[in-house]
Amino acid sequence: MDSMKDKLSVLAYEWLPDSKKNINEALADSSEIIFRNDPKSFQREMSKKQYDVIFMNVKPNNSSTFNLLEQTHSQTPYTPIIITSKSEKAELIVQAIKKGAYDFIATPFSPTRIQLVVQKALKQRELQNEIDYLRRKQDIVYNFDSIVAESSSFKKVIISLRKFSSTGTGKSFLSGSVHYNSPRHDKPFIKINCANIPEALLESELFGHEKGAFTGADKQRIGRFEQANGGTIFLDEIGEISMEIQTKLLRVLEEKSFERVGGNKTIKVDVRVIAATNKELPQQIRDGKFREDLYYRINVLPIKLPSLKERTHCIEPLSQRLLEKSCTALKKRITGFADDSFAIIKSYHWPGNIRQLANTIERAVILEDGNLISTDSIQIPDFHTPGQPTTVIQVEPLVTHEKELILRALEESLWVQKNAAKQLGISPRALNYKINKFNITHPNWRRNK
Repeated sequence: MDSMKDKLSVLAYEWLPDSKKNINEALADSSEIIFRNDPKSFQREMSKKQYDVIFMNVKPNNSSTFNLLEQTHSQTPYTPIIITSKSEKAELIVQAIKKGAYDFIATPFSPTRIQLVVQKALKQRELQNEIDYLRRKQDIVYNFDSIVAESSSFKKVIISLRKFSSTGTGKSFLSGSVHYNSPRHDKPFIKINCANIPEALLESELFGHEKGAFTGADKQRIGRFEQANGGTIFLDEIGEISMEIQTKLLRVLEEKSFERVGGNKTIKVDVRVIAATNKELPQQIRDGKFREDLYYRINVLPIKLPSLKERTHCIEPLSQRLLEKSCTALKKRITGFADDSFAIIKSYHWPGNIRQLANTIERAVILEDGNLISTDSIQIPDFHTPGQPTTVIQVEPLVTHEKELILRALEESLWVQKNAAKQLGISPRALNYKINKFNITHPNWRRNK
């Protein structure tokens, strides 16, 4: 099924001799198949580990099998369950789908039919995982040719990444572009910033949790490692994770397996890990804050990414790229920067690197009414013009200013979002995103009633 993944684990329930022969012929080379013919032994197998695919044979008017199907789907909602039966009655198929079946095939069937339905089921599971992830993150397309690299130091980094992306090694300090230029490019690429998630929730975020594992866990949730199966996971700020989670992460790297929080099923994954940190991990090891064995597991190809202030030649093309992106998102037509405003951008040291530059340009796009970004729209904290007396311009935080701007427009538009968006020069969709981001409410809005 997937040359980079270990054998599939398949569990089959109530299989007739001919059907058992066909499933063995179809999947034996790529899968480990376990057959069980009674509910108790089937449930025991279910409790032992996480299966990739489950087959269940059902008979018309057999309510116990449908109850078992419903129970199985509840226990493992992300596992595709394929129903087989001698009957093709519409009501039987509808009932099976309602109880949680992914697909239905009638017997007798060929090995080829089994292979196709399994491939389809696994692909659908990957898509579901990716959708679940994309609902929370990611709007970037990765391509080496689209990376702004004008500085010689950064060009060297890109050369290293190009060479390394085609290898089969799975652990190193790389960028997201490595994934999309590697043999894993058609598999998921999952990102997680370990510093942005409270320690109490990080384990669940990485490895998932079972229903009832803790207060608020009202349903099973798969973690980022499971979502990334077959692909790549990027762990940003890995130096921030606790020693306890480091131990579990080390196990994933060494054994390619883990359990969800509150569960005892062993889940197997094949994942390339890319890690990044702004901390000195050797010093963290000496301070007893980072495991030495984990450090050597991830330190296969360390690459130091130069800061934005070390990439001065990249600032101009990068700023233009970010301007185009913000204008597209906010539906505004701004062609570039006025000379004096771009002089400010070039002379600033950008301690927050590209993220700070992107936020500054996005804010400038919101504020700007002309065709070029003017100095009045460039708001940078603690900035003074080179060659002039050191006068620090204290600027209120971007978030505060932007929220006030939106509130003012809403008030002047009598809280009609469409009119406020027009006044701000952005699309209603962009305004709605900002309203949710800043948790802005109004009693007259339908969603607040």
